[in-house]
Amino acid sequence: MDKRLIWLAVGSFTMSTVGFVFSSLLPSIAADTHTTIPQAGHLITVFSLSYAIGAPLLSALAGAADRRRVLVAAMLAFVVGNCIAATSVSFIMLMAAQILMGMASGLFAATAQATAVSLAGPEHRALAISIVVGGTTFAVALGAPLGALIAALWGWRGTFGAVALLGLTCAAVLWLRLPQGLSGTKLTLSERFGAIGRPGVASSLMVTFLYLTGAFVIISYLAPLAIDGAGLSQMALPGLLLAFGVGAVIGNLSSGYLADRIGAARMVALSLMSALVVSLTIGFGLHLLPRDLAGLLLIGIMVPWGIIGWAFPPAQASRIVGFAPEIAHLTLSLNASAIYLGIATGTAIGGRVLENAAAADLGFIAALFPVASLAVLYAGLRSYRRHLATVAAE
Repeated sequence: MDKRLIWLAVGSFTMSTVGFVFSSLLPSIAADTHTTIPQAGHLITVFSLSYAIGAPLLSALAGAADRRRVLVAAMLAFVVGNCIAATSVSFIMLMAAQILMGMASGLFAATAQATAVSLAGPEHRALAISIVVGGTTFAVALGAPLGALIAALWGWRGTFGAVALLGLTCAAVLWLRLPQGLSGTKLTLSERFGAIGRPGVASSLMVTFLYLTGAFVIISYLAPLAIDGAGLSQMALPGLLLAFGVGAVIGNLSSGYLADRIGAARMVALSLMSALVVSLTIGFGLHLLPRDLAGLLLIGIMVPWGIIGWAFPPAQASRIVGFAPEIAHLTLSLNASAIYLGIATGTAIGGRVLENAAAADLGFIAALFPVASLAVLYAGLRSYRRHLATVAAE
């Protein structure tokens, strides 16, 4: 393995930490900016939308530019965004920082995966991509709880400051370690989005979008869910995120093995059904149990929830690559955009739920989306099988 891939993974870790730690920062940000928690949730929505748009748009604009320069420029822009967030004096300023960080993260993620494949060679494509994407998993397992702990000790501005320092270190190492002259591939937006027309891809992207929407109806508002819904203290948030992160690592590592044994489509279906059970458990548990037992339920469900939540991405990525292996870099980039569009949508929906209902109701609304995902998955599988039958008949 090329050791330079590790620093691409560290870059992914750094940028993904911001996205996943925000759920624990919302109450303190809302208090400091004199907004409500649902209004503060717009910061997650804006970051995620900027990521989803930035990945294909900025990658197309970067074209065949030197990848080392693109990666370092994206990381430095991300560092600037964190510095703006850490020193912001208004909600608008914080919102602008989120836009900058989201766009930079989308460009970095798309470029990092392509760079990893170039460094490792086509024969090790899957391994190279998994190493870079693994940085995101560790952001859930380690970055988010550490960021929440820093926020609990030194405030939410301290979290952004710490991420900025890590990003600056990563940018320096990438500049020193990555080779010069590693050119990108110039593709227009129409060429990038043309992959959606491949059989099986569009329905799979919709499954990704719906699944992440349901998940982040709850995850984005974990703090009010834990504090207002389950009666836990704010100091419990780092522990909850750590438990969720441990489950995420287990789910991520086991998903590929299970997908190979039972099939990626079955693994995705199992993840969707399990997500439905978790959402309903949270909804009914927080409504029906006394607050002390509701808190214990939420604590106890975090590891299983992390396993279920992070068993989905590797299996779903495997399905999408299987439809068109020769353009995996395009379909995986589109899948990443679908993920962050789902995060943005789920955060927006969860915010409206909090404005009009109790935190415990988040579980019931979230449960609707795995059901919709299962319906789209079933319809997509039937359509793809008909396509294969037609091709075979010809």
